[in-house]
Amino acid sequence: MSASASVLFDAPGPKARVRNAVYSVVVVALVLVAGFLLFRAFDQQGQFAAEKWEPFLDSDVWSTYLLPGLRGTVVAAVISIVFAMAIGMIFGILRLSDHRPVRLVAGAIVEFARAIPVLILMIFLFALYSEYDVFKSDDLALAAVVTALTIYNGSVIAEIVRAGIRSLPKGQTEAAVALGMRKNQLMRLILLPQAITAMLPALVSQMVVALKDTALGYQITYVEIVRSGQQLGASEQNTLPALIVVAIIMIVLNSTLTMVATRLERRLRARKRTKGGAVLAADSIITDAAPGVDVVKTP
Repeated sequence: MSASASVLFDAPGPKARVRNAVYSVVVVALVLVAGFLLFRAFDQQGQFAAEKWEPFLDSDVWSTYLLPGLRGTVVAAVISIVFAMAIGMIFGILRLSDHRPVRLVAGAIVEFARAIPVLILMIFLFALYSEYDVFKSDDLALAAVVTALTIYNGSVIAEIVRAGIRSLPKGQTEAAVALGMRKNQLMRLILLPQAITAMLPALVSQMVVALKDTALGYQITYVEIVRSGQQLGASEQNTLPALIVVAIIMIVLNSTLTMVATRLERRLRARKRTKGGAVLAADSIITDAAPGVDVVKTP
């Protein structure tokens, strides 16, 4: 822990640092002891025996259980993320509208969508689609999962978009209005390109949430990676190894998504810095090339 002062708390003194170190050691020791006890309990049940892991060397196990579940997880996550991004952008902008009725309606929809638990929304939509035959029987579960994830994550992304746009300096909006730009031009050319870069970490976190929440589709018979892992564990009598493999697959998926988004954010920020540096260099060249000449620089 840093000894420097913070706006949130005072810097700990020597006794506080020693006490915090002791607490940390105790917590780590307790976690290790609990982990060892769990490992020994599962090991006594034979869950870590070699024969429990042998099914994962069989290609039929992967083609029958894990790969279809992985495909279901990825398909539901990708579709819901795409739709949630579109809906979130729309409602985030609507919440910044100059018209009060539009702001109130958009805000009410967003708050209502955020307040509904995703699992309850999935179950409700699955029953609704089944009752009125909205989709084919094979697509009912996928449609309910995608719709529920889109509604919930779209509402959260709307708040992220609204907060990201409002975090930008007001001077940019005032300058654009002074230049005669329309509201849609201001939003499309000035505010959104900058806000997206600032919002990217929060958007990535919400994408990861959407990817993990696809596991809730298990309750409405949707075939995703967690359901497939449980079916594999029941079939091969190796529930714990199957769930460990599923957890590793989910960690890899989430880590890959985070890594791609991080690289995209770095590229966007580097491109922004490069453009800014190019403008400053051009201004410097013009000024140096014509000493004594007044140069009018446009913003």
